[in-house]
Amino acid sequence: MSQVDASPKLKALGHPVRLGIALRLAKEGGTCACDFADIFGVTQPTVSQHLKVLREAGLVRTRRDGTQIYYSLDPAGVREVRNVLGKLAA
Repeated sequence: MSQVDASPKLKALGHPVRLGIALRLAKEGGTCACDFADIFGVTQPTVSQHLKVLREAGLVRTRRDGTQIYYSLDPAGVREVRNVLGKLAA
């Protein structure tokens, strides 16, 4: 993955709420979007927008169960970010 390809993922993680969502998903995958509004003190539409940005960046994937949508980190997207950040430590 080139640095240019990593930019959308890194930019998506640049917002404190989105970074918080990603960190929470790292601990507890399969989380319903409704849980994040209370955790971060934002409205449900705001959470949905942040999750959309993370999904479009390739960092989050979804699973539908009836009317609920559950979110988890996309291992491939996280691996790409890890690989790019690992180059900074070299």
